Amino acid sequence: MREIGETGQDDWLKRLHVDASGRDQAIEELRCYLVRGLTKSLSHRYGGKLQIEDVVQVALLKILSSLDSFQHRSRFTTWALSIATRIGISELRRHYYRDVSLDTSSSGSKIQLDVEDASANRAEQYEERKELVTKLEKLINETLTDKQRIAIQGTLAGLSVEVIAERLKSNRNAVYKLVHDARLRLRQELESEGITIEDIEMNVA
Repeated sequence: MREIGETGQDDWLKRLHVDASGRDQAIEELRCYLVRGLTKSLSHRYGGKLQIEDVVQVALLKILSSLDSFQHRSRFTTWALSIATRIGISELRRHYYRDVSLDTSSSGSKIQLDVEDASANRAEQYEERKELVTKLEKLINETLTDKQRIAIQGTLAGLSVEVIAERLKSNRNAVYKLVHDARLRLRQELESEGITIEDIEMNVA
């Protein structure tokens, strides 16, 4: 089996094509690379409960179905690892917030958002992402009401509206309004500083 660094961007795309010979071997090489990358970057987050192999299988399906969207702005392996990292973080959040009460937001606990490790991004992209995430954290923690913050925290954690409503002892419509009002407030604050919501969506994991 070749080393991962011996495979260039165009070679990856050709070898992973649905009709390519040796596709299974290319998929296995990519799987091993993603397992190593996620083990290094995500193993200790949120209590270290991530099932790396399961996340990688989901990531591979996403990557293989999205090959046409790869725009050569970074190395293919960087792009693939970024996809796997986002999936892994989402899964970690879901597991973590099943066991952590959202009510902690109303008792002074501040929301903290994740930024992908610098190893999975070019340095300048990482710094830009880190700056935007820090700004969003500050706005969430300082401009939203307690209930809005709880609703946004649950949304970021991937919880369903029903689960958020249950924990808030509320209902679906009330949660939808909380999230809508919170997003509107955040959008207004961001746009006043020349930042669009699209900038945030592109840079928050």
